[in-house]
Amino acid sequence: MTKLLNNNADKISIYQSALAGGASGAVTRAMAQPLDVLKIRFQLQLEPIKCGSKYSSIFQAVTSIIKEEGVTTLWSGHVPAQYLSILFGVLQFSTFEKLSRLCQKSDPEFYMVHKHWINFCNGGIAATVATVASYPFDTVRTRLIAERKTSKAYRGFSHAFTTMIKHEGPRSLFKGLLPTLGPVAPQTGIQFAVYKLLTESVMNKIVFFQRHEKSILGAVESTLLANLIAGSISGLVAKTAMYPFDLVKKRLQIQGFQQHRISFGRQMYCGGMMECLKLTIMEEGFLALYKGYAPSMIKSVVTTALHFAVYDEIKHFFMRVQT
Repeated sequence: MTKLLNNNADKISIYQSALAGGASGAVTRAMAQPLDVLKIRFQLQLEPIKCGSKYSSIFQAVTSIIKEEGVTTLWSGHVPAQYLSILFGVLQFSTFEKLSRLCQKSDPEFYMVHKHWINFCNGGIAATVATVASYPFDTVRTRLIAERKTSKAYRGFSHAFTTMIKHEGPRSLFKGLLPTLGPVAPQTGIQFAVYKLLTESVMNKIVFFQRHEKSILGAVESTLLANLIAGSISGLVAKTAMYPFDLVKKRLQIQGFQQHRISFGRQMYCGGMMECLKLTIMEEGFLALYKGYAPSMIKSVVTTALHFAVYDEIKHFFMRVQT
């Protein structure tokens, strides 16, 4: 079994893993961007989410955005979001595969006994590397989504990027990085661990979820449907555990940009992660840390499922082509 595991891993190069990761990120982002826009708009709203507030429900928010700013607003920040997703996918999956191979080769028996914990750790490390490298795209994306399209502060991605550096300094591109790095390792670690557990130890044991054709080395693999289900579950579990950090990150990313959001209601002014947490809880209540949870959860379930499933399908394609 150990030999099978090592040989199977070596069938895909790190470059192919990077290509598969980048492609999965691009496909996922194109389909899920409107959910991300809704999530961020809710996260940045200080007023309670109720009837009469700027955004009170998913349906009301969608109709309001389309009516006031146009349907293309649902894809606000799509260019930097694509850069973010592709770069993140390339670095995350290639780093994860590289680390996994190093662990397998250094001590195969130890890897087999503790592979779920190792997947958790490797996933966390890979996500941390990918987050730091791609973070500026996340900040610019948030600014483009946060602005009102009828009175734009930026003409597009390039203008936003250069304007932020010119007027706020290069550090502005990394606002909110601290609360992002805190949960990113455990969140992604949970995603990888749960996904690998379900696809390699649970679903591939159920006949309905087994691929008709075995892998080139005879291993039983889970189907695309199984991978989608496993990805959805892993995304749900991980996102719920770490959601408040994402809200704080988004609020920190718009510090210095509040004057362009006056029409959306009250604005928060804070100097760091702890102050943002304190102000959010004191002024809006503890549950405010989960504002935007519904569209975020839908997005997380969809994106995580697509991210892992598309990656695995491309990886299986490479393996079949090479036989």
